[in-house]
Amino acid sequence: MATWPPFTSWRRRPPSRVLVGCVAILMTVGAALAVEPDEILSDPALEARARAISSGLRCLVCQNQSIDDSNAPLARDLRLLVRERLKAGDSDAAVMQFVEDRYGEFVLLRPPLTWRTLLLWVAPLLALLIAVWTTARAWRRRQPQASALSEATAPLTPDEESKLRSILAESEGEPPPRD
Repeated sequence: MATWPPFTSWRRRPPSRVLVGCVAILMTVGAALAVEPDEILSDPALEARARAISSGLRCLVCQNQSIDDSNAPLARDLRLLVRERLKAGDSDAAVMQFVEDRYGEFVLLRPPLTWRTLLLWVAPLLALLIAVWTTARAWRRRQPQASALSEATAPLTPDEESKLRSILAESEGEPPPRD
């Protein structure tokens, strides 16, 4: 006999799994709704070009999203601007240059490698090299020196052996041995 309500297994799932699922669905729906139906061009080739350009332009409001993914009003205006320029017959490079001239190099999600942007491209590599160098240096300092290691593993002299025996005997409560 079936139980009622039919989805009783949902009650057994941890709330965090259900919450993660709901958030994932909402994020997917939000990204799908970023480009509104009235923005879509009738020519599929032009629309594909517009999407490609829009995915390379940064939303100036959100800053970590492309204008293709953003719901901000400024992103919508930029998407419409890109589509208008493409309808007017501009090339992809001309549209990108127009938007860059208007809003600056910051609007590009993937800035070109120039002398001005060299630090952006090299900084992660420099940070990694500095971290490796610092870690290696700290590791070497923590390693015992070869001379200290050889002293620690050298055999005991007869005097050291007798002192050790007397210390061990005292700790066990026996009188120290007489040599």
